[in-house]
Amino acid sequence: MPDPDAEGGGLPTVLFLCVHNAGRSQMALGWFRHLADGRARAGSGGSEPADDVNPAAIEAMAEVGIDIAGELPKLWTDDRVRAADVVITMGCGDTCPIFPGQRYEDWPLDDPAGQGVDAVRPIRDEIEQRVRALLAQLEVPVAR
Repeated sequence: MPDPDAEGGGLPTVLFLCVHNAGRSQMALGWFRHLADGRARAGSGGSEPADDVNPAAIEAMAEVGIDIAGELPKLWTDDRVRAADVVITMGCGDTCPIFPGQRYEDWPLDDPAGQGVDAVRPIRDEIEQRVRALLAQLEVPVAR
C-alpha cells in the first residue's frame, strides 16, 4: 500500500482519526486498504495513541480476512491532516484538528475500547458500510 504521506499518483487520500487510534480508526483503515486495493491511499492517527491496537478489533477484522495485527497506534500530524482529501473523525470531538478547506466527515460510532469481540462485530460491520459508501463517493472501484 502506498504511503499516505508520499507524493504522487493523484490518488484520493483519506485519514481516519480517533482518540487512541486503536480500534475504530484501525478497523476503518483495514477496510479501506482492503476494499480500495491500491486505488486510493489512507492513513490513521489519534490524539492520544494507545500502546497497541485493540485485541478485539484485531480478532473481529481477522474474522473477515483482514489482518490489522501489525498496525501500531500513532499520533496524527498537522501535515498529514492537511495532505488528506478527506478526514474522517470518530469520537475525537474537540481534539480533532480542523483546518479550513479540508473535507471532514464525522462517523458517530460506538467505541470498541474495553469491549469483547461480540460487541465489536457490529461496529466493524458498520465501518465496512461507511467505507464502501466513502469509496463510492470518491469514485474508487471496490475490490471483490
